[in-house]
Amino acid sequence: MENRVYEQAAGTSAVVDEGLREYMLKVYNYMAGGLCVTALVAYLIANTSLLTLFFNISPDGRVLGMSALGWISLIAPLIIVFAFGWVLNRGTLAQVQGVFWLYSALMGASLTPIFLVYTSASLTRIFLITAAMFGALSLYGYTTKRNLAGMGSFMMMGLFGVIIAMIVNIFLKSPGLYYALSILSVIIFTGLTAWDTQKIRSMYLAQDDGDIASRKAIAGALELYLDFINLFITLLRLFGDRR
Repeated sequence: MENRVYEQAAGTSAVVDEGLREYMLKVYNYMAGGLCVTALVAYLIANTSLLTLFFNISPDGRVLGMSALGWISLIAPLIIVFAFGWVLNRGTLAQVQGVFWLYSALMGASLTPIFLVYTSASLTRIFLITAAMFGALSLYGYTTKRNLAGMGSFMMMGLFGVIIAMIVNIFLKSPGLYYALSILSVIIFTGLTAWDTQKIRSMYLAQDDGDIASRKAIAGALELYLDFINLFITLLRLFGDRR
């Protein structure tokens, strides 16, 4: 009798583990797909005639500033990310997927300036560093038995503090404060990567049907996508080589 109970428990655990692996793989696949869409859109705008739609270009090829469409592309991701929660809860799965890919594309348009400001070698180097850091912290968040909720809450408070300080520094224009805030941002987003991974893992339930599991995977992918993008941008500001 005991052996039968043990076998049933082991079988259930194996099913849950397999389901969890598939769920996390789906999360990372969506996230990686979103990053690819973002990079592709940013590259195409920066290196084709599409650039003139988003930026005002002088006759000698210098970028003078953003066009109306450029400003819209800069603001649109903020609107979309707030609308995502409503679509996630009330929209169809196809709509949730559509909003995720739309957000990734709009983020690419808004990040186009980094392709104009930083060298290609610098972008590649910082991307690889970001990927290594993100991978290590996400793996830690997935495997650790320690509850990271307390750390995550602390990091979120720190993030709000950094955002407020950055707004203040727009007027102060202090290079020292800018550098300090950038370092703090790296620490914050590495911590958030581990916490978000653990949180996404804990959201998995073996009894979720395909639709619910996919919605959770897309929501989780968006969180990790934002962690990666923000970590990448912060490292680029610290260590990137400008043209």
